[in-house]
Amino acid sequence: MRNEQFPDQACSVARALEIVGEWWTLLLIREAFLGTRRFGEFERNLGVAKNVLSERLSKLVACGVLERVDVPGRGNPRNYRLTEKGRDLFPVLVALMQWGDRWAAPAGPPLRLLERSTGEEIAALCVRGSSGAALAPQEVRIAPGPGADEKIRRRLADAASEILPR
Repeated sequence: MRNEQFPDQACSVARALEIVGEWWTLLLIREAFLGTRRFGEFERNLGVAKNVLSERLSKLVACGVLERVDVPGRGNPRNYRLTEKGRDLFPVLVALMQWGDRWAAPAGPPLRLLERSTGEEIAALCVRGSSGAALAPQEVRIAPGPGADEKIRRRLADAASEILPR
């Protein structure tokens, strides 16, 4: 059985996975970035069961990633729209897409992301230092942050654990 919460982990990755870690959820967010707004459009584009779709959309609304917006029409129709919190997932989706294009798309990328002003493909995302230079994992040191608990502080006390593996 899959965890939906990680209560014993003081970890931003674990907290984020509690919200977006289920694969239908990330596909819903992708669809929202592609312009999907209506329940029926999500259902049609993804082929997801109505009960699963309803549950995932409700969770994203409750977590503040999407918002429901009433629109004119019969039957009290609503659109779903990304909030600021949801739009902040754009680099996450792009990074996942670029990784998938490289490692899981044998026929080539199914979509291209183009810069609107130039028509050129966007650059590959990478981690950059404060100077703007690209950083490899071995060039990053890990240190406890203000939200670190004692378990994290003990784990990172060993200098060897402060360096990401090569």
